[in-house]
Amino acid sequence: MELLEPEPELPSWTFLTNHAHVLLAIHRNPELRQRDISHAVGITIGAVQRIIHELEEGGYIESERIGRRNHYRVTADKPLRHPLESDHTIADLLRTLDS
Repeated sequence: MELLEPEPELPSWTFLTNHAHVLLAIHRNPELRQRDISHAVGITIGAVQRIIHELEEGGYIESERIGRRNHYRVTADKPLRHPLESDHTIADLLRTLDS
């Protein structure tokens, strides 16, 4: 039986969307399983699958199957989507959050 880490205590709201959280988790570890992303972000695996699909469709990430796992690549030069942020890129966001 696999032992899971306790669920992280998550606040009732955050400044970043689940899309940003998934993107950040993938950036920090491109080989994370969707289950691990789900645990880290605090959302269901189904929500992670939907977000990954949307990020792939938008060109923000690419995935490649290697063995039994997916390996993700973030497309860092893509602009952020909201008009207030569109003069910044994914790289800007990730650089800020990794500081």
